[in-house]
Amino acid sequence: MKFELIIRNGSVVTPSGIFRWDIGVKNGKIAQIADALPQDGDAVREIDASGLHIFPGLIDSHVHFDEPGNAHREGFLTGSSSVAASGVTTFFDNPVTSFPPVTTPEAAELKIEAASKNSVIDYGILGGLAPDNWDQLEALKKKGVMGFKGFMSQNTGLKEFGYLDDMSLIGGLDQLAKIEGIAILHAENEAICSYLKAKHTAEEKKTFADYAASRPIISEVEAVRRAAVFAEITGCRVHIFHASSREVTEAVKEAKSRGVKITVETCPHYLCLTVQDMPKLMGATCAPPLRPISSVESMWEAVRVGDVDTIGSDHSSMPLPGKRWGGLSGGQSTLSVLLTEGYHKRGIALERIAAVTSLNPASLFGLYPQKGTIAVGSDGDFALVNLEEEFVLSKEMLLDSHSHSQYLGKAFRGAVKYTISRGEVVYENGKITCRPGRGRRVTPLHENSD
Repeated sequence: MKFELIIRNGSVVTPSGIFRWDIGVKNGKIAQIADALPQDGDAVREIDASGLHIFPGLIDSHVHFDEPGNAHREGFLTGSSSVAASGVTTFFDNPVTSFPPVTTPEAAELKIEAASKNSVIDYGILGGLAPDNWDQLEALKKKGVMGFKGFMSQNTGLKEFGYLDDMSLIGGLDQLAKIEGIAILHAENEAICSYLKAKHTAEEKKTFADYAASRPIISEVEAVRRAAVFAEITGCRVHIFHASSREVTEAVKEAKSRGVKITVETCPHYLCLTVQDMPKLMGATCAPPLRPISSVESMWEAVRVGDVDTIGSDHSSMPLPGKRWGGLSGGQSTLSVLLTEGYHKRGIALERIAAVTSLNPASLFGLYPQKGTIAVGSDGDFALVNLEEEFVLSKEMLLDSHSHSQYLGKAFRGAVKYTISRGEVVYENGKITCRPGRGRRVTPLHENSD
C-alpha cells in the first residue's frame, strides 16, 4: 500500500492506553496501524515521532471567529491558524459575534462561505437559538449546523441576538426536541446578574473583582438546574458551555442521574487562572468570570473523575491593551494548558485529556468515528506533542489577529510540534504550512445537509 504519510515510532494516546505504533495515512484517512510499518520509499512524507506523543486531533467545539461582518476582530484565517497551533484539527464556530448572527439559513450560508475561503482546518458551524427564530430552526438543522447556541442571560456579542427568558427557552427546547437538535446554553441567571450589576453600579463598584462578584457561581447553578428541568420536560438534549466551578458540574451530574440528556463543558482558563489574574488581562473579561483558586482545584477534580464532558477554548479575540472587552483569546494554548496544569502538575491522565478534547466532542456532536479517534478508517487528524518541552509564551508566537493572549508570559511544559489534518501537515514547529481555505466543513454524520 502506498501511503501519503507515515508517522513512525510515536506513542499513540487512545482511550484504552498508550501504545508505540506506526500509522499510515492514505486519501486523508488512517489506512493502517501497526507496531512497525514496512519501509515505503514511495510515501509522500514520513515523520519520525520518536519521543513524541500522538493525540487524536483536538476538536475545539467553542470558538468565536467574527467573520463575516467583524473579521477585523478575528477572521477564519487568523482564528483557525491560532487553534491549529494547539493541535486542533476541527472547530465549531459560534453564531453570535459575526454579522449577521447565524439565526437563519441565509446567515449560515454567509458564515460557511467565509470559512470555506479562509479556514486552514476543518470546521462546523453552530446555529443560533434566539427568542424570535423558532421558525428557522428546522431549516438551520438541514443546513448541517452542529447545534444551537442560546443565552440565558444578556450576551456580550451582538444586540441583535436576544437572550432567552423562561418561555422562550422552554419553547425553543421543545422545538429542538422535535427536530432532534442539541441546545448549547450559556447558563447564567439574568435576574441575578442584572440586579447585582445595577447594585454595583449604584455603589460605584468598578473593579474586576466587583465584576466577578456581580456574576456569582450561584447564578450559573440556578440557570443550569432550570435548564435541566426544561430539558427533562421537553426531552431536548442540552450542552452547557463554559462551566466555571464544580458546583455547576455537580448540578449537571445530578440531572444526569435522573435521566436528563445534559452534558457540560469547561474551558482552560477556568483550570488555570483565578479572579486575582483578571487585572492582568489587558482589559479583557469573560462570562462567567474567573473564580477563586479553590474553584480551579475542584474543577480539575471534576475533569479527573469524568464529570466534565468536553473542554473548549471559548476563543474570542482580545483588543489592544487598555480597552474593556468581553472575551479571552487563548485558543492557541489549550493543549499546553492541559498538559502543564493537568498532566504535569496534577497527574491527569493523557487518556482523559484526549477524551475531553477529542473523543467526547466527536461523540456528542455526531462526528465519531470520522473524528475523535485514531483508528483505521478515521480521518488522519493528529496532534504530535513533546510532553517535556518547556517554553514561555511570547507575543511573537501568537497567530491570532491581535497577538494577545491571557497566557502571555506563562511558562508551559508540553509543546505541539505538528498538527496534521486529514494527512496534511498544517502546523509545524511554530508555523502554518498549508494554504488558506483547505479546511472542509463537517456536519453530523447521521444527517444530510444542503
